[in-house]
Amino acid sequence: MKKQIYIALICLPFFSMAQTVDRTKSPAPGKAPLIQVASPVKFTLANGLQVFVVKNTKLPKVTATLALDVEGFKEGDKAGLAEMSGQLLKRGTATKSKAELDEAVEFLGGSLSTASGSASASSLKNNFPKLMELMAEVILHPALNADELEKVRKQTISGIESSKDDADAISNNVMKKLVYGANHAFGEITTTKTVNGVKVEDVKNFIKTYWIPNNAYLIFVGDIDPANAKALAEKNFGTWAKGVYARPIYEKPAIPATTYVAIVDRPASVQSVVAVASTVNLSKGSPNDIPSNVMNNILGGGFSGRLFANLREKHGFTYGAYSSLSPSKQIGMFSAEASVRNEKTDSSIQEILNELNIIRNTKVGDTELSRMKNYLAGGFARSLESPNTIANFALSIAVNHLPEDYYQKYLTNLAAVDAQKVQEVATALLNPTKMHIVIVGNAKQIAKGLEKYGPVKYFDMEGNEVAAPTEVIADASLTPAALMEKAIAAVGSKEALDNLKDVQLKGTASVMGQSLEMKQTIVVPGNSVTTMSMGGMAIMRQAVVDGKYAVTQQGQQAPITDDLKEGLDESASLAPEQIYLAKGYGLKIVGGEKVNGNDAIDVEVTTPSKKVAHRFYDAKTFLLVKTSKSEEVPGRGTMTQQQYYTGYKNVNGVQIASEQLMDLGQMKINIKYNDIKVNQGLKISDLK
Repeated sequence: MKKQIYIALICLPFFSMAQTVDRTKSPAPGKAPLIQVASPVKFTLANGLQVFVVKNTKLPKVTATLALDVEGFKEGDKAGLAEMSGQLLKRGTATKSKAELDEAVEFLGGSLSTASGSASASSLKNNFPKLMELMAEVILHPALNADELEKVRKQTISGIESSKDDADAISNNVMKKLVYGANHAFGEITTTKTVNGVKVEDVKNFIKTYWIPNNAYLIFVGDIDPANAKALAEKNFGTWAKGVYARPIYEKPAIPATTYVAIVDRPASVQSVVAVASTVNLSKGSPNDIPSNVMNNILGGGFSGRLFANLREKHGFTYGAYSSLSPSKQIGMFSAEASVRNEKTDSSIQEILNELNIIRNTKVGDTELSRMKNYLAGGFARSLESPNTIANFALSIAVNHLPEDYYQKYLTNLAAVDAQKVQEVATALLNPTKMHIVIVGNAKQIAKGLEKYGPVKYFDMEGNEVAAPTEVIADASLTPAALMEKAIAAVGSKEALDNLKDVQLKGTASVMGQSLEMKQTIVVPGNSVTTMSMGGMAIMRQAVVDGKYAVTQQGQQAPITDDLKEGLDESASLAPEQIYLAKGYGLKIVGGEKVNGNDAIDVEVTTPSKKVAHRFYDAKTFLLVKTSKSEEVPGRGTMTQQQYYTGYKNVNGVQIASEQLMDLGQMKINIKYNDIKVNQGLKISDLK
């Protein structure tokens, strides 16, 4: 009996609690805790080099990073100097060539890298002292060799040339130049001209000016005692001579009086890169710092952002739309960006501006706000698991002059952000009536109607204002059939084409840094085999031989459709326009555009299977200079393939393009034929 009473008494409080808890409501959040963020051991060498040590013994590994306290480099007509100097540092020392230095680092099983404002070395604990010696040699006694500078120059220019085919890179360059101004360190664009102006003496002056110990931090992270770290720092960097560094103060960029539209005309673009941007008065540690981060993440910080939900999920304009907000001791920047279908450029701009107005004029809901604060708090908590975080926090506090307890109070300050504060920072930082709207795309397809957002201006890919592109207008008297006849005649005379028996082209195809063998053989009439191979192994083969069609990619047979047959038939002719006329293809002149700087006539071609493609013919020579074809790909939307034809050569009376560029959007294939033969006496049997 006593036992039963005892059990009843124990259960009674739980029963009573169950009656008073409303389980339909989420429990109120507890008070945000103060985080005990570990502090690194700190000391300063006599030459002013500040050293942080974060000991972590989970792995027998140590990393040392040297970071300069510099925010942007003013380079003027030598833009690219900082990056090139950073690369050159690691390309040999006073006692070691680049090859010897690389071999020494590899022998230690470590890594050593340098950049414009930092250097880093990492290896196992036992090898780290030797690696530190190499790191110090690179920083204090670089060779700065002229021959190595030329190699760096060549690589840099190669990167610049590659970026000319990257609409996102063009957008980023032009956006920064327009937002910050050409004379601001943050707005300078590295070009081939500025890179060619960099000399060894410029690099030496750059290193002397910026790479000084009293404006740098040396950070150790890993399995190392502070005493050992101090000994290594003293031994390797104690003799580093102080320098004089006058921290520049840049003029604040002018905010546009009104929103305007800046178009970079890129006729090759099958979609537009849209950016809406402005400077913001926002620095790390300011009262608006944390609230603005919450605001920006709600607006466009990721998959859960409003821009993503609007432009992708609601309207299907793009694969993704995001915004970023970058604080700076000088001047920060806000931008909202998306790559959208050409026909939705206008609508996308409208929706981005709508979202800016909504977050300024309407308070965010409690659920959305709580979800975002929880997300940011979770990311902060997870970051504490990494010892690098402690070092990064300490560096951020030092560089940005933050309170020592900034990160300890981060969660408390994050929890204090409410809907009113989010709206206040949105109003203070985002002004849709004074924005730079930068668009990289096909002006002919996107420009109409954009003037409602403000004056429309045009710029080249280096951010220089240019005249609006002129519209290419085809001769009104030129019929599609007459144009086809001119295109056929441009390839070769009737006699040359009648006598054409076979064609063989051999060369290379460059794909994402890989060089492949390319070969196409045509045997008249209507037979062709094209192969792309590596080391003698075919990666792709497409053929039409004796009326039989086959396409193989990486060993897999592709299904043969009517439109695929039509494409293979075209590939078996130097002048497919003959097929268009003979088989009654739909032909329509729909306008023109600039292709490779020249006027080209745009002809819409509709095949018997109702597939539509566009062919562009030079308005003077009537040679084919470009083709374009779009189709719906399940799960990926509309995909457009463009192909450019250049370097025409006359071989036995017929004109053949020796260079072709296949633009598949994210992937580009550069084809160069260096061996072209006509009428060798090939037979159909040679294709099998």
